[in-house]
Amino acid sequence: MNVRTIACKAALVVLLTLVSLGATAQGYPSKPVKIIVPAAPGGVTDILARTVGQRLSDVWGQAVIIENRPGAGQIIGAEAVARSPGDGYTLIVSDASTFVINPFLYSKLPYDSLKDFTPVVVLSQASPVLAVAASVPVSSLQELIALAKAKPGSLSYGSMGSGIYNHISMEQLKQLAGVDIVHVPYKGSTPAVTALLSGQIHVFLVNLSVVEPHAKAGKLKILAAATAKRLALRPDLPTIAESGFPGFESGTWFGILGPANLPKDVVGKIHADVTRIVSAPEFRAQNITRLGLETVAISPDQFAQVIKTDLDHWGKLVRASGAKVD
Repeated sequence: MNVRTIACKAALVVLLTLVSLGATAQGYPSKPVKIIVPAAPGGVTDILARTVGQRLSDVWGQAVIIENRPGAGQIIGAEAVARSPGDGYTLIVSDASTFVINPFLYSKLPYDSLKDFTPVVVLSQASPVLAVAASVPVSSLQELIALAKAKPGSLSYGSMGSGIYNHISMEQLKQLAGVDIVHVPYKGSTPAVTALLSGQIHVFLVNLSVVEPHAKAGKLKILAAATAKRLALRPDLPTIAESGFPGFESGTWFGILGPANLPKDVVGKIHADVTRIVSAPEFRAQNITRLGLETVAISPDQFAQVIKTDLDHWGKLVRASGAKVD
């Protein structure tokens, strides 16, 4: 779901939040804050958590501790946050998959996306592209599909874990194209890129910033953008939709959430402080745009609505793909 569509409504909400923090928030934080990242170090989620966390530590005068808990489709980290006290001292920075794809991918999930978390703030929105290993003899998506049809099961694609948006999106593309490409899950984007560069896997759908430096060095090839429209950073790159699959769109947001029942004034303070950080031109240029991401200004309530809308969107895709992890 593209969250830009509601961002324009949020400016007044953000302004009101800045001046309406309650008594609880005035004393927050009074001790170190832990941010759990349910992915491996080095990926976009981890980088966002660490850069924002450092700035929050400067603003708050308290340590912000980043704890990586990768594995099990990001369930391990999410469960830890869901079981934490709702006091604002344990938060999660994650992409959307944890909350809007996992509920349909796993028959038993140790958390409820709507009941066990408090949406706080969206940090950014991804710009995913489809990349292939340099050894794959194709230069377009059409050629990749033709190769996959000619050699069923001979190609493989990586994901950042079963249930992550790029896993489900690739399953959707496989279904639309009628091809057999083997899924190989990894614990984050860093090990998946390493596998792509070495030729252990052949295809990877991931944020532009993760693969663009390697593409410029000739170590892999980027075939198409997975967004609805061409990327502003790469207007020359055709979209997957333009390449024969109209309506195809993939992507994810990265956000901060807390456990259920997080006090509204604490939510408001975190939202306001993070919004100031990510909207600052220097920070945005160095830590958002540089990562091939875009900022998204929406309120906590609007963030909650995005999650509900995305649950419907991704639920349909997961069911259609037949993907299941148990």
